Amino acid sequence: MATFDRRRINGPEDSYPPVFDDELDAVDAYALWKIGEPRQGRAAGDVRPIFVKPGLINQANGSAYVETEKTKLVCAVYGPRQSKNTVYSDRGRLNVEVKFAPFSCAKRRAPIRDAEDRSVAVQIHQAILPSVRLELLPKSTVDVFITIIENDGLESCYASGAVAASAALADAGIEMLGLVMSCSSSIVGKEIWLDPTDREVGLAKGSLVLACMPALGSVTSVWQSGDMTPVEAMECMEACQERCTDIHALVSEALLANARLS
Repeated sequence: MATFDRRRINGPEDSYPPVFDDELDAVDAYALWKIGEPRQGRAAGDVRPIFVKPGLINQANGSAYVETEKTKLVCAVYGPRQSKNTVYSDRGRLNVEVKFAPFSCAKRRAPIRDAEDRSVAVQIHQAILPSVRLELLPKSTVDVFITIIENDGLESCYASGAVAASAALADAGIEMLGLVMSCSSSIVGKEIWLDPTDREVGLAKGSLVLACMPALGSVTSVWQSGDMTPVEAMECMEACQERCTDIHALVSEALLANARLS
């Protein structure tokens, strides 16, 4: 006699094949591209649309989710809590840990930390450290955990990670001098392309990521790779700093809206 298993969740009656983004289309967009031609999809000085959602993780003291098209990451902040170090310290300690999800890249990553994880964590730590008032947190530790859900280039991870970490610290109520915003740029031909994708970075001769506190007009971190003259580097920094001001207004609005809801 057949019995109905009520513990089993039945699937839908109709099924459809999964839909995947065709990565070949993105590659073909620049397959025949030549230096001097305009950028595909957006202007050279435009950044991708940014979505920021603070307070996403209830178990954390503060959190933030940041999405810029194919770059998606979430940040959780725990602390301040008592440091395990037995030596007394007048200043608190800021720890940053970054982890790539196994499915975040085109090639599946092993679920263990590697050199790339540590490299991204160091860059984000350097970007947000000058903004946190650790002198007000003696013998305390603030832990920042970032999980990269989808990766569209290291430059994008640096910039989005710094924005997410700063927003999560603000959501946690950690006292800071100001919000840290970050923007990436690349020199492609004679143009400066802001917020480049991984494919666009491959076409560039040099890239630069700037992190700053727009409210104070101060720069917290500059990361540069590839071939770039001092004049080009300064032009990239000025362009990034201008966009950081726009991003600052967006993140501030998101934090204010989240504070009103809570």
